[in-house]
Amino acid sequence: MASITARKNSDLVFRFLCYAATAMGLGALILILFKLFYEGFSGLGINVFTMTTPAPLSQGGLLNAIVGSLIMTALATVVGTPLGILAGTYMAEYGRHDKVTQVIRFVNDILLSAPSIVVGLFIYELVVRPMGGFSGFAGACALAIIVLPVVVRTTEDMLLLVPDQLREAASAIGAPRSFVIRTIAYRAARAGIVTGVLLAVARISGETAPLLFTALGNDNLKFSIFGELESLPTSINKFAGSAYPDLNSLAWTGALLVTAAVLILSIVARTLTSVKKSSP
Repeated sequence: MASITARKNSDLVFRFLCYAATAMGLGALILILFKLFYEGFSGLGINVFTMTTPAPLSQGGLLNAIVGSLIMTALATVVGTPLGILAGTYMAEYGRHDKVTQVIRFVNDILLSAPSIVVGLFIYELVVRPMGGFSGFAGACALAIIVLPVVVRTTEDMLLLVPDQLREAASAIGAPRSFVIRTIAYRAARAGIVTGVLLAVARISGETAPLLFTALGNDNLKFSIFGELESLPTSINKFAGSAYPDLNSLAWTGALLVTAAVLILSIVARTLTSVKKSSP
């Protein structure tokens, strides 16, 4: 009887600690989001989307940062997604049990966990210094390297979840392997692969460290990737430490825009995952 009481007491203590930890985490998250939305919405206006970086004590916006972020994120996604899907396809379909696949998987896991600033330094030595200066192209290269391992891992995992019986049934009627992959495996894993791409885009949307070593920033509106290019994360980093309240307000607004973009992408990814699980 005493042991039962002790176990019940231990269970109550453990539950209390779990609830307390959950409450602390949720409380901190609510406070952060409240501060973010309060400060971000207070500086939100039409100028944010129509004007470029202002001088201190003057009106301005984040147009150059928004355009730069969209350009580099889009270019990184266009470059990193096909490479990631092809690499994941090889690992899941062609070299599932090869030693090369094990090496690729190991390197991919290292890239997944590597600090983004290391990627920025790598691209700085590989692209920035040979080109003679910072550029949006170098920033897109750094972001593409961050996209790549996420897409590789997601593609491999999703293709491995496709039952081999589907492949065998298609192969039994004489379908080539490439045709089986395109029409059977990809179709079955499509939602999961798209989810991985969206999560990769959400991750690079808020990256600051690699862009400081590659794209650096530009107070003017530019559409060319061959030159310094502004982005929302670098603008936030620059304005947050400013002594001028108007620039601090722009930093909060930029953080709100990045958070909203990540939130929307995460919701879409979760929705696609739910649709995939509920489909027969």
